[in-house]
Amino acid sequence: MPDFLIIGAQKCGTTSLYCYLAQHPQIITVPHKEVHFFDLNYDRGLDWYGAHFPPSGLPGAIAGEASPYYLFHPQVPARVYQHFPQIKLIVLLRNPVDRALSQYHHEVKLGFEQLPLEEAIAREPERLQGEVEKLSTDPTYYSYNHQHYTYLSRGRYLEQLQRWRIYFPPEQFLILKTEDLHDRPDETLARVLAFLQLPIVDLPTYLSYNAGSYPRAIESVKQDLTDYFREPNQQLWKYLQQDFDWQ
Repeated sequence: MPDFLIIGAQKCGTTSLYCYLAQHPQIITVPHKEVHFFDLNYDRGLDWYGAHFPPSGLPGAIAGEASPYYLFHPQVPARVYQHFPQIKLIVLLRNPVDRALSQYHHEVKLGFEQLPLEEAIAREPERLQGEVEKLSTDPTYYSYNHQHYTYLSRGRYLEQLQRWRIYFPPEQFLILKTEDLHDRPDETLARVLAFLQLPIVDLPTYLSYNAGSYPRAIESVKQDLTDYFREPNQQLWKYLQQDFDWQ
């Protein structure tokens, strides 16, 4: 069973961090990233979840997994707390403008999104109408639109963190800036290992995993996204007492 979770956010470097941690001799990881137990497979039960974690006889070893939909799904914080109230939670946050664009092109690549970028963003409120309410009240409900068409909503990080903070105190979180993981992966990994109370290791290389390449966005679209996220970002930084300097 897990001692830590990387809970998000989507398209914020969770795959890279997970792959770095998997190389630590005292960390047990699941064979495939994104078990999606607490969001999409909760009905399968804890035995199903526990079977994903291979046994280890290593003294002091800890286990963890990464499913970035956990941060965003409204049912997940309570579910995690019910089973693992002492768990450590790792969050990566990226400039929400870059995150939104990355998610859009990711959904297009996978065949989930057919609309042009500007239309997909404009239609998000319509696509999400009533979906959060259904997810919050019906534990069996699955929302395709909530999982795939949330370019703006997933970038409003404060609302998601506050939902988790209802159940978990600040000391159980490590909140990281994705840009730091990209620019200084060795220092960021060291912070994570210190948070997990494990010896620091230096990796031979720090590859960027699951990184996508996509056309440059139209400047007017980027400006609209920048304007949209300006106030939510300010509120987030005030809450965390940390300026992420997303320009």
